[in-house]
Order: sequence, then C-alpha cells, then structure tokens
Amino acid sequence: MNLAKYIDHTNLSPSASESDIRLLCAEAREHEFAAVCVNPIWVKLASDLLRGSDVKVCTVIGFPTGAHMPEVKLKEAELALANGAEELDTVINITALKASDIQTLQDDIAPLADAAHAAGAMLKVILETALLNDEEIIRACELCWKFGADYVKTSTGMLPSKGTENNGAATHAVTLMHRHRRGKSTVGDPMGVKASGGIRDRKTALAMIEAGATRLGTSSGTAILTDSTSSNTY
Repeated sequence: MNLAKYIDHTNLSPSASESDIRLLCAEAREHEFAAVCVNPIWVKLASDLLRGSDVKVCTVIGFPTGAHMPEVKLKEAELALANGAEELDTVINITALKASDIQTLQDDIAPLADAAHAAGAMLKVILETALLNDEEIIRACELCWKFGADYVKTSTGMLPSKGTENNGAATHAVTLMHRHRRGKSTVGDPMGVKASGGIRDRKTALAMIEAGATRLGTSSGTAILTDSTSSNTY
C-alpha cells in the first residue's frame, strides 16, 4: 500500500492563512494524499483547489471540544457539505459518552451521518481517547457504528502536551478501535480507524498502521513521505 493514501494532510491551526491552505492543497496534489483536513472556513477554497484530483476535502465539526448542541453541529455540517466537503470529522459529545447517555449520543451522531451520506460524503467521529478508559473507547466504537459513522478517530490533537503518546494517537487505543470497529454486530461494513495527534515521522505512522489504523491525520505528511529511513510503501 502507498503510505500517502493513508494520510489526511492537515492544517487546523486557528492562525492558518490562505497561503498556508494553498500550500497544503498543492502538497496534497503533488503527493496524492487521501485528503486534506482544514477548518470549515477553508472548505470552499480547498474544494476549488483540489477539483479534478483524487484528494478529498475533509473538515472538522464541533471542533475541538465536541460540546456543541446537536443542531449547531448539524448546521455546521450542512454548510461544509454545501461548500464541497467530502469528509466530516466530528468530535463526540464526551460528557454524554462518559455518562452513557445513549439518546444524546444518537442525537449527536446520527443526523450528521445521515447528512453526510445524503451528500455522498462520510463521517468520522473523534473520540478523544486520552480522556477515555478502555471500556469507554469500546462503547464509543459500538455506538458510532450503530449510529452510522464511517470511521472512528483517536484525537483532536488539541489537548495539553499535544503530540505525546497519551494525548495524541496511542497504539493501544488504535488497536482497541480496530478490534471493535463493527460494534457488537457480525454483519455490515466495519468502520475505518483514523489515528491522529503526534504522528510526525515514518516510524510512528507505520506503527499506527500496524496497530490497525486505516487513515492517519497529520500536519507532517510531506516530512513523513520524504523520510529517507524507509520505503514510501507499506
């Protein structure tokens, strides 16, 4: 497999400029990454810049806390889809997950999945695994599958001490998510697993894939591909 096809080339900095996004998209075209991931204000520009390529445009919803009303998340998603987003990364309602509030989680996730699928897009749900224990990670995967998500994702990458094993993508969490990516069901397509947070070199990227990640969120995509320590294929 081509490593570039695992990578969501990402710039979610609040200070990102138009020139930064243009560079991100140019690099994504050059290396044929799976997607770019940008804040909602840049979706239309990224969509215009990447038209005619195989690179998808991904944006974040309810970012970075997830503590938004479901109606607000849905409206944000609808606007992003109208502007050309093909993938949505939404942050789960972490409080509801920890409280086992199933109805709130359904209200949080299912409408976004429906909106994404109606537009031919897909939904990834960010769990922020550094805040969860193993049981909560497993429960989150089961509910995300039940409510129509296409992927589960480890992290926003925005917690304090960003980039550490605990606050970014942890191989243990990725392994758990991979094992439970079809919930309790034995039928239906399994969800993908996106590892994100602190993936800055080839060694870490390959460790996440080995643990079960099918997509990698990183702002270091170009550096990972140009790392001369190993091959670009996996």
